[in-house]
Amino acid sequence: MDRIYNGMPARQLAAEGWRKPWSGGNGGSCVEALRLEDGRVALRQSTDPEGPALICPQEAIENFIRGAKAGVADFLLA
Repeated sequence: MDRIYNGMPARQLAAEGWRKPWSGGNGGSCVEALRLEDGRVALRQSTDPEGPALICPQEAIENFIRGAKAGVADFLLA
């Protein structure tokens, strides 16, 4: 792959290997993640697997997970 960028079609990254670490009882609508070879993480919406991917640096994903565990993202909960 020549260039990986935010918003690129997720199908161009990989057909397999996407995981649903945050899946819940929401009827199948969840975030899917794919670890890229260079350590970055691609995210996509499971209901739109052909849609755009958000490409996050490893450090951003680590900070997000640590923050979520510490309750920093609790404001997002209903």
